[in-house]
Amino acid sequence: MASVPSLASTVQQRLADGLSAALPEAASADPLLRRSDRADFQANGILALAKQLKGNPRELATKVVDAIPANDVLKEIEVSGPGFLNITVTDAAIVNTLAARAADARLGVPFNESAGTTVIDYAQPNVAKEMHVGHLRSAVIGAAMVEILEFTGETVVRRHHIGDWGTQFGMLIQYLIEHPHELDHKTEGDDVSGEEAMSNLNRLYKASRTLFDSDEEFKTRARARVVDLQAGDPETLAMWQRFVDESKIYFYSVFEKLDMDIDDPDIVGESGYNDMLHETCRLLEESGVAVRSEGALCVFFDDVKGPDGNPTPLIVQKSDGGFGYAATDLSAIRDRVGNLKATSLVYVVDARQSLHFKMVFETARRAGWLNDDVKAVQLAFGTVLGKDGKPFKTREGETVRLVDLLDEAIDRASAVVREKAQDLTEQEIAERGTQVGIGAVKYADLSTSAARDYKFDLDQMVSLNGDTSVYLQYAYARIQSILRKAGDAKPAAHPELALAPSERALGLHLDAFGELIAETAAEYAPHKLAAYLYQLASHYTTFYSECPVLKADTPEQVENRLFLCELTARTLHQGMALLGIRTPERL
Repeated sequence: MASVPSLASTVQQRLADGLSAALPEAASADPLLRRSDRADFQANGILALAKQLKGNPRELATKVVDAIPANDVLKEIEVSGPGFLNITVTDAAIVNTLAARAADARLGVPFNESAGTTVIDYAQPNVAKEMHVGHLRSAVIGAAMVEILEFTGETVVRRHHIGDWGTQFGMLIQYLIEHPHELDHKTEGDDVSGEEAMSNLNRLYKASRTLFDSDEEFKTRARARVVDLQAGDPETLAMWQRFVDESKIYFYSVFEKLDMDIDDPDIVGESGYNDMLHETCRLLEESGVAVRSEGALCVFFDDVKGPDGNPTPLIVQKSDGGFGYAATDLSAIRDRVGNLKATSLVYVVDARQSLHFKMVFETARRAGWLNDDVKAVQLAFGTVLGKDGKPFKTREGETVRLVDLLDEAIDRASAVVREKAQDLTEQEIAERGTQVGIGAVKYADLSTSAARDYKFDLDQMVSLNGDTSVYLQYAYARIQSILRKAGDAKPAAHPELALAPSERALGLHLDAFGELIAETAAEYAPHKLAAYLYQLASHYTTFYSECPVLKADTPEQVENRLFLCELTARTLHQGMALLGIRTPERL
C-alpha cells in the first residue's frame, strides 16, 4: 500500500495552493508549517515572504486565507500577530487520516525514496575479554538504528568489528600451546554456556599474563608467536581460531540476554582486513595522501595538533612495519565501499574516539574512497555513569560486567512485575520480568541523546512513573486489556463524530508517526523515537482518564474510542520494536 499523507502534509499542500493562487509570484514559497500549542498547526512562512515582496504581512496572510476554498480538512484559519496563520483541522480529517493509517500494515509510514545501502559498525567486543558496561551503548544504539533504517527501506549491512588481532594473542596462543587443555570444557557435548566459555578465557588470560610478566623466556617465545600469527602459520592460526570461537560462545550468550540477533557472517573483526593492509598503505603512499616520517607512514592535518603545538599525524604503518588501528579502519572503508557498495557508513563508537575517526574519514576522502556519493558518520555516544555521576564502577573500582548489570535489571523488573501481577503464572512473571528488565536498560540508553552521558539508575529505570519503558509497556498492556474486555464491540473509525480535546490531541500525535520515523532515520537519532513514544503514552493516559471507552455514550463512540486505542497500541508496539523492546500483551 502507498504511504498515507499525514495531516501536516495535507495542510501544507492546501496552504501552498492558496499561496500560489493569491500570490502567483510566490508559487514556490514554503508556508513553514509546524505543530502548535495555540491551534493544531501554525504557518510562519508569510513573514519572510512579505519581507521579500516588500508587502504588509497581515494583508498578505489575509489574501492567502481568502484564496483557500472551503474544504473538509481545514476547519478554521486565523490570522494572528504580525502575519502568522493558526490552523485548526476538522475532527473528520483527523479520523479519516487515522483510518487510512490503520488500514496499512506499516501504519502509513513512507519508505525513503532515496534509500541506499548503509553499513553499520556496532557492538564491537574484544576476543578473550569480558564485555563490560562500556559495550552496552554501542550494541543498543546500533541495533536500534539497524531496525529503524531497515523499516524505512534502507539496505542495512551489519558489521561487528571485534578486537581479534594484536600482540596479546601471541601471549595467549603460546600459553595454550604449552598448556593444551586449558580451554577444554568440563561438560561433554556442544552445549557450552557463555559463563563457562568466559571463565575459561579469563583463567587462561590471567595465567598467561602472570607468566608473561615473570618469565623472560616465555615472553620471548610469546613475541615470536605474534610474528607467526601475522605470517599466517597454520598451527598458530588454528589456536587463534579456538580463542575466537570460544569468545563467540560468550558473546552470543550476552547478546541473547540483550534480546539481540547477531549472526556469524556479520562478525568481521580486525583480522578480516589483514590481507588488505599492505595495499592500503601502498595506495595512500603512491597517491601522496600519506608520507614517510621517521620511518612511519603518516597522514598530516593542518587542524590536528598535539599539546606541544606540533601536528599530530594519523599513523597508518609504524616504523617497525606493524599496523595500527588506522590501517585496519581504512581497509574496512575500502571493503565496505568497494565490495559491499555502501552509500553510508555509520560507526557507533565512543565519543572519545572522535579525533581518530575524524582523521580516518578525512584520509579516506583524500584517497577518494569517500566522496559526494558515499558518506561516513560517527554516531558518537557518551559514557554510562553511576548514580554519583562518575564513570560506572563496582565498589572495588572495577569496571562493571555487562552480564551482572543485565541480571540485576531483570531481578528488579521481576519484582515490579510480581507486585503488579494479578493473573500471571510464575513462568509468565519470569518471562515478563526479563522483557521489562532488558527493555528498561535499552530505553534508558535510547531515550538519552547518544552524545550525552547518562546515569545508570536501576531504581529509576524500572519505575512505573516517568519516562521509562515500563510506563510504555504498561500503557500497551492496559490497551490490550481494554480490547479483550470489549466483547462484541469492535474498533471502527467514525469520522462523523465530534472529538473531545484529549481525543484530538492523541489523534494528531498518532498522525505524526511517519514523519517522526523519517526524521529519526535521517538524523541517526533514536532518542527522538523514544521521546515520541513517551509522549504518545502520556497522551493516551490523558485520553483514558478523560474519555470512557467501554462506557462511552453511544455504540459508535465506543467503536471510535476502541479504534483510537487499537491504533495507539499498534503504534506503541511498532515503535518499541524498532528500539528493540518487547511489549507484553499482559502485565
